[in-house]
Amino acid sequence: MRKLCFSLLLLLLSIALQAQEKTYNLLVGTYTNTCDSNGIYVYNFDSSTGDFNFKNSSTPVDNPSYLSISADNKYIYSVNEAGNDSQASAFSYQAADGTITLLNNRATQAADPCYLINDAEHVITANYSGGSISVFSKNSDGSLGDLKQSIKHTEKGVNAKRQEASHIHMVSFSPDKKFVLAANLGNDKLYSYAYDATSYDSPLKVVDSAVVAAGSGPRHFTFSTDATTLYLVNELKGTVNVYDYSNGHLKIKQTTSIISKGFKGAFTAAAIASSPDGRFLYVTNRGEANTISTFEILKNGKLKSKGETSTLGDGPRSFAIDPTGNYLLVAHQYTNNVVVFKRDMITGALTDTGKRIELCAPVCLVFTEQ
Repeated sequence: MRKLCFSLLLLLLSIALQAQEKTYNLLVGTYTNTCDSNGIYVYNFDSSTGDFNFKNSSTPVDNPSYLSISADNKYIYSVNEAGNDSQASAFSYQAADGTITLLNNRATQAADPCYLINDAEHVITANYSGGSISVFSKNSDGSLGDLKQSIKHTEKGVNAKRQEASHIHMVSFSPDKKFVLAANLGNDKLYSYAYDATSYDSPLKVVDSAVVAAGSGPRHFTFSTDATTLYLVNELKGTVNVYDYSNGHLKIKQTTSIISKGFKGAFTAAAIASSPDGRFLYVTNRGEANTISTFEILKNGKLKSKGETSTLGDGPRSFAIDPTGNYLLVAHQYTNNVVVFKRDMITGALTDTGKRIELCAPVCLVFTEQ
């Protein structure tokens, strides 16, 4: 009897732990110059039901549009888009209660940073209007150190309105952390830099660049789960490039479209990410489209279109799939909400849950452990 009770207790404990593991923190970075916003918000998110509730927020901070979380889940880094006065900021982060406390900020010395990444040694920003990459050291308390390196791009593209200069739109570590890749919307190139975390003043050294079709406007990219394929969305042409990736080098193998057949309206492609199981790829499209495209990822890494779904809002700037893969959340910059979709694990299809997180100009969504 005693043995049976002990076994039941272990079973109940296991169930309780599994249930607990399905609840995450959802962090939201926002624009603060269009409506009332503190900047960074934290929600409890239950990935078994799609339910959520507000947990905490930062004190007011200007335009923390994109966020990057430290590997130990103790620090948040954000860009602060403010023209020539733009900065990057560091915050301490208490995941248990969602407390966010500003540590410090540093000038990016380039206008309008729009993306950033971090590791144990550095915080690296992509500066859109500045057309550059800024590399900051990290202090032992998680705060930002000095600007160690600034890499300026000077070329422009064929689209006189959008490619009048270089515009770095995203930076990302390669899966093995040996390289940093950067998408330049302004000159239609995707750069690969060898990354030396121990270097005092030059952590990044360019090793390769892939040229995309003129006027495409490379924006964001993501890697396959096995790190052999890179998927790049082009904002201006509404296309996705598929590359073989190996040791910092890229080789194109497919280009496909995210535009619905017969669609004639204005569009600007936005975010791209794959499902946790690596079986499906999703891409958002703004403008008059306001859709999310679903692709099946084939065994050779190429994409097969599964169609487009309305995001049910205006300006789907970003989206995130919860770590279990059950739900896909879309942040709408202009309708001021996050739409929660249920995701079919087998088909990749998205279904509206009717659930909405209402907040000012959400831009970036990041799930973290609690």
